Amino acid sequence: MQHLLDFPRKKSGPPRILILTPTRELAMQVADHARELAKHTHLDIATITGGVAYMNHAEVFSENQDIVVATTGRLLQYIKEENFDCRAVETLILDEADRMLDMGFAQDIETIAGETRWRKQTMLFSATLEGDAIKDFAERLLEEPVEVSANPSTRERKKIHQWYYRADDIEHKTKLLVNLLQQPEATRAIVFVRKRERVHELANWLREAGINTCWLEGEMVQAKRNEAIKRLTDGRVNVLIATDVAARGIDIPDVSHVFNFDMPRTADTYLHRIGRTGRAGKKGTAISLVEAHDHLLLGKIGRYIEEPLKARVIDELRPTTRAPSEKLTGKPSKKVLAKRAQKKKDEKEKPRVKKRHRDTKNIGKRRKPSAAGTPSASSDE
Repeated sequence: MQHLLDFPRKKSGPPRILILTPTRELAMQVADHARELAKHTHLDIATITGGVAYMNHAEVFSENQDIVVATTGRLLQYIKEENFDCRAVETLILDEADRMLDMGFAQDIETIAGETRWRKQTMLFSATLEGDAIKDFAERLLEEPVEVSANPSTRERKKIHQWYYRADDIEHKTKLLVNLLQQPEATRAIVFVRKRERVHELANWLREAGINTCWLEGEMVQAKRNEAIKRLTDGRVNVLIATDVAARGIDIPDVSHVFNFDMPRTADTYLHRIGRTGRAGKKGTAISLVEAHDHLLLGKIGRYIEEPLKARVIDELRPTTRAPSEKLTGKPSKKVLAKRAQKKKDEKEKPRVKKRHRDTKNIGKRRKPSAAGTPSASSDE
């Protein structure tokens, strides 16, 4: 923004900064924050997202715009129809790039990047740079990038209290969740599940227990999504059930608890989930409900966040099954680690044999020397 103010253009035109986001909700949030920052300036900010009629975007094409925040699908449609001019874009910003890759937008982003090839700067924001997919994507899009890491301080991380409860089965897990949601400190909670089908199942189970909920799922129309979020923020209900895909980009204030009813598939997703609580300087609580098959992932999450999750028990709902062996945490045993260290040491101490290029060439099968070429033995008589 400061660059736009320091170097204003002489006449109005298409956007100079283009920000891509994975979801409509996130696009609206980014645009709202941008407008707040630009409140006392001449900068114009607009959004281009799906779920909005074309006529509502007409002013974006006809009027001056300095910053446009967009979702990839609708923007690409306008680019192909030659309604959106990319030639003035100086900076391309990819927000939550890891999420956009997860949602299958890589090809769309590369197409948009090609259309904005006159830009001077590209910025990629991601919660994590772990994994080959995001690294390869960054290499294709960025030229000689500078990596800036912003790790939360220990003080910030400790604002979210994390622990887990062991569950025997799905029925036991539901009873644990009902008990925890009925605690007075659970003022506003998000319950995460893996699949869309589980959203409705869990909503019915909680309703039978006297807990009213709202929910988000991937196929919901925008109006219903907005209504579900409004019911939660207005206080009509205090529990939201959502899948990871459906909850992307939503910003709900004052979330006291995050529950992992179904454990996430990756440690990275776990971080995204629990980041919904403990915001704006407030403390939060993240609770995982863990069945036997989840323990391997539990160990991985503990190593990823560099803090093992501690187990808790509700006296009247104690698990009847034994906890899995510590060997099932996925962490190599001391014996295996010692063997690996010794092998590494042996390889280090082994004398290196110099390999010359000529020795590696395929010289074919050597011929045996012919009889004529062999010297005959002579003797003095």
